[in-house]
Amino acid sequence: MEFFADYAGFLAKTVTLVVAIVVVLLTFAVLRKGRARASEGHLEVHKLNDFYKSMRQRLEASLLSKDSLKALRKREAKEAKAARRTEEKLPRVFVLDFDGDLKASAVENLRHEITALLMLATPQDEVVVRLESGGGMVHGYGLASSQLARIRQAGVPLTVCVDKVAASGGYMMACVGDKILSAPFAILGSIGVVAQLPNVHRLLKKHDVDIEMLTAGEYKRTLTVLGENTEKGRQKFQEELETTHELFKNFVARYRPQLAVDEVATGEVWLGVAALGKQLVDQLSTSDEYLAERAKSADLFHLRFAHKKTLPERLGMAASTAVEHLATKGWSGLNAQRFWQ
Repeated sequence: MEFFADYAGFLAKTVTLVVAIVVVLLTFAVLRKGRARASEGHLEVHKLNDFYKSMRQRLEASLLSKDSLKALRKREAKEAKAARRTEEKLPRVFVLDFDGDLKASAVENLRHEITALLMLATPQDEVVVRLESGGGMVHGYGLASSQLARIRQAGVPLTVCVDKVAASGGYMMACVGDKILSAPFAILGSIGVVAQLPNVHRLLKKHDVDIEMLTAGEYKRTLTVLGENTEKGRQKFQEELETTHELFKNFVARYRPQLAVDEVATGEVWLGVAALGKQLVDQLSTSDEYLAERAKSADLFHLRFAHKKTLPERLGMAASTAVEHLATKGWSGLNAQRFWQ
């Protein structure tokens, strides 16, 4: 019995210590959360030329003989010295990434990245956006497209690279580019608008459940989830969709006048090869191919605006990683994929 009493005392002390640590951490997290999130952000800048150069040099060191490698390095040093002597200033290419979700959440970082680069960029420079998005909410992607339009308005050439998908709101962003590059099997298009919602009114009515909805304004609510939808409400909702679609079409036509908008604004999607024929894109190329070529004659800078993660976010990421690791390990025989439609 004395053993169990000692163990219980030890367990109580341990639990008390753990609870105290959790309370301190939560308090610290709450205090940090009160700070303005924008002030915690910072811009990260990486020169991509160094990345390409290191890969090339590593490969050369593995393939060339010592004498050949020594001669190559000597020649490169001589060329670099000559370039410094002439003080030749290379054009700059600013590279941004946009990985879109339904809410276009990445626009929060994109807006800061664009603000930063526009402080230095000139018409002799270029902005390359590596874009991937299947679309989402109208207002979110409208804002994201407007951010890219700032680059065009500043007179800085804008190139959009699509390696996988730029559809619906994603293509709304892509069309702002002076030039759109697409991988051969990337998905593009879907210039259309869709909305759907369930309606459980008949189920509620079957169980004698009444829904009271009071509105001021004839069309404050057109379609609802709980109430009874009317034909008049459906027609109004459809009118709103058509209006939004017309704005979408006009936006695309403004930035890509070469398009036969009515032919491509049917909600259909095309692979890159077919999209080139429809003039939805200007060239077939992956972003890797394009940037590697640009690195030969320009200085490439990758910009990323990052927020300092709060303690709860870091704990959440750690937990998510652990769960993902366990799930992957436990279901190694399952190969499930989700396709955008």
